[in-house]
Amino acid sequence: MAGPLPENNLKNPDSDRYGQELYQLMVALYPICRSITGDGFRQTLRQLQAVVPLTLHEVPSGTQVFDWTVPQEWNIREAWIKNARGEKIIDFSISNLHVVNYSVPVHRKIRWAELKEHLFTLPDKPDWIPYRTSYYKATWGFCLSHHQQQQLRDEEYEICIDSTLGPGHLTYGEFKIQGTADEEVLISCHSCHPSLCNDNLSGMVVAAKLAQQLSDLPLRYSYRFVWIPGTIGAITWLALNEPGLSRIKHGLVLSCVGDSGRFNYKRSRRGNAEIDRVVEHVLRHAETDFGISDFSPYGYDERQYCSPGIDLPVGCFMRTPNGKYPQYHTSADDLSFVKPEALAGSLDRLLSIVRILEKNRVYLNLNPKCEPQLGRRGLYRLMGGTNGSELEEAILWVLNQSDGANSLLDIAERSRLGFGIVCGAAEALLQSGLLRETA
Repeated sequence: MAGPLPENNLKNPDSDRYGQELYQLMVALYPICRSITGDGFRQTLRQLQAVVPLTLHEVPSGTQVFDWTVPQEWNIREAWIKNARGEKIIDFSISNLHVVNYSVPVHRKIRWAELKEHLFTLPDKPDWIPYRTSYYKATWGFCLSHHQQQQLRDEEYEICIDSTLGPGHLTYGEFKIQGTADEEVLISCHSCHPSLCNDNLSGMVVAAKLAQQLSDLPLRYSYRFVWIPGTIGAITWLALNEPGLSRIKHGLVLSCVGDSGRFNYKRSRRGNAEIDRVVEHVLRHAETDFGISDFSPYGYDERQYCSPGIDLPVGCFMRTPNGKYPQYHTSADDLSFVKPEALAGSLDRLLSIVRILEKNRVYLNLNPKCEPQLGRRGLYRLMGGTNGSELEEAILWVLNQSDGANSLLDIAERSRLGFGIVCGAAEALLQSGLLRETA
């Protein structure tokens, strides 16, 4: 049974254990070759089902989804480059980043002059393998370290990419927790990258653990979690679920939540949605450095959820943003780059965000003509002339601002007090009969 949701500035006492569980789940998923379609994606979701009972949905290739079409399904068995002596010098079984994702099948002898046009390296990071894709153009290629390429001196090589590309399905995973209300909080993470830990696996495993934690709690909102292929997955999900999108009141895209960098949040297209304010409040009161950026139509799937014809209140929750760390989209985004304590810290922040969403209410002061006598209700110190407590200050703020228009988050922001202390003040006033919740 999950415990209560943490205050916005407190560490979950189970954080260390959760960090190790999250990391070990990432270890299990790391070797799988994922793509926007295919068996690797399905295998990943089935392993996540051990954490949360998500449902797999299959959308046939060729399905029209807004301006896009669900592509053919891609699977791969093996890939390699052999030198003139028949030795494998590049091998997909050693790193699934060695193949350009979605490469068409090929098996033949090839001259160096042609092969080099299909090789991708990072000269400024000579020991790392880049991650490259070709989802919507039929081609093939290999990725390797720049040091590996410099050692290629033969005039002819044998190449093999044993892949298939044909009619199939796009798969995505979904899990819903029904709250007392039908209004929903959407949690989305792209799950289509191969062996990349921070930019892919971190969001997936943290989302799964968050869903597991929330599924045991009484909740006001309903929570919908989706594990989807990047871009085409979000577009497909939105197209298939368009009639129900009005139920989504808050949303977050999770990515890059496993590194040791500071927390960063990218606001929704609206800029001042409740989710934007809640995340900023949590980060501001956590007493650690953080960054806030305005929305831009570049990044992860928030750009689909925030497209003008959809315009959902969905922001992007990260640590170091995509493209802002050297390991991004390279083989260096591996198991040594992510940290259990960083994964657990991300989960803690998300639980705090959920707590505010759940507890944020609008109240009405039932004794609004001057301050009620708080001392005889046990809500104020009986000895005058001393400094009041933070709770007493919060009680006065809640009484003053509870005119049926201001939410607890509004009061916390105006008073510069933490949401937890403001919420505690409201609960004390409710028990004393001085407040009532508005409809």
